Order: sequence, then C-alpha cells, then structure tokens
Amino acid sequence: MDIRVFPAAADLARHAAASFVTHAASAIDARGRFSVALSGGSTPRLVFRLIANEEFARRVNWSATHIFWGDERCVPPDHADSNYRLARETLLAPLGIAESNIHRMEGELPPAEAAARYDARLRAFFGNAPPRFDLIHLGLGEDGHTASLFPGTAALAETEAKVVANEVPRLQATRITFTAPLINAARAVEFFVTGSAKAGVLREVLVGNNQAPYPSRMIRPTQGTLTWLVTADAAAQLPTELIRHA
Repeated sequence: MDIRVFPAAADLARHAAASFVTHAASAIDARGRFSVALSGGSTPRLVFRLIANEEFARRVNWSATHIFWGDERCVPPDHADSNYRLARETLLAPLGIAESNIHRMEGELPPAEAAARYDARLRAFFGNAPPRFDLIHLGLGEDGHTASLFPGTAALAETEAKVVANEVPRLQATRITFTAPLINAARAVEFFVTGSAKAGVLREVLVGNNQAPYPSRMIRPTQGTLTWLVTADAAAQLPTELIRHA
C-alpha cells in the first residue's frame, strides 16, 4: 500500500491524470488494450478534465482504451446524479471516444437486471479469463464506503458475483456496484481522498481498529497495487511514517 499526500486537490488530480497515462501505455504495450473503471465525485471531475486536456490526452491511445464504471446510481444516463453523465461531459464527449469503447452501467433498468447485464458485459469483454481491470478509481465516503459498498449492506458478503444490485437502506436507494473480489483482482487500484471531513474516517480505515465496519478496508488487491492519493487536510490524522509527500 502506497499513501501519497498532495498539498491540494488540483495537485492530486494532476498526479492521477499522469498515472492514468502511464497505466494506459503499460497495459496497451503488454496486452493491446487498457481497461479502466471510473468513479464519480468532485475529485474525479478534476481528474477527467485534466486527462481530456491535450497535455495528457495526446499521450493515450484512445482507440485501445475501454471505459467502465465501478458503480452507478439507478438513474437514467442524463440524470444529474449519474456517474456516467459526469464522465461523458468532462472526458468522453470532449475526446470523442468511440461508443464501442464506452461500457456504461444501465442505471435506468431495474437494478437486478442492470447488474446482470453488466456482469455479462464483463464476461464478454474479458472472455474466459477472470475479469481483471488494469486500473480502478475509487473514492472514500465519510462512512467508510467505497464504490457502492456501504456499511452493513448485503454486497459486502458477496464472494462470487462480480457486479450486484446493492440495497442501501440508509439512502433509501439501490446502487449497482462492483464487488470487493472484482476490485481486488485489478492490476492497480487508486483511491482519491480530499478534504478535512475525510480525515477521521481515513485514519480509521488505514490504522484503526480492524473490527470496525468500513467497506474500504476490504480493498486489498491480491496481485496488484493499491495507492491512496490524499490531500494534506485529509491526511492530517495519519501517522507521518505511513505517508509519502508528493
């Protein structure tokens, strides 16, 4: 596990954009294509806009890049809360990425159907091999959730399925989400954590009582890298020996 601390969200986003370029080049050189699962939120918005900037965009082979999502709200693709819409407006449309390379979760469908269809899409994309993403972006909620793996929800116990419809009673909603086993199979996982409001939960997730019910603690890639990209205010409560300043 690598914990990197940045002065501000803009600095974190710039590093994340450069990391995206590096992972894309490595994957395409090794396997002929790059598979990445995106997240939603304010920090990814900054990252997407940077990646779409010519400085970074010209260094990515977009015809060999395939875009997925780690979770989605059960809303239509044009809804303000849609993770797909965020990426479409800030990354996909500005770059003119081909529809055949965009693999969105169909949040407008009944949740169980949307999850089953996405699971089938993963099987079709990865073939006979177990699904293994080159890069997965994640965030950290103030309750310790990541993707749409929330404390106390059924998806946390899933060991076989790759994508599930996860009922979240606290939100009175159902979300479509990757499961921990799918995330942990990735070659690289990057968390983006910004803001002082996340300082307490970040400390608990990384160094707190192991019995605490934080889904983010379940993310431990089995044969891949785990990197936490964190702003200084979010890292304020971490032991200094754990972190590396960027």
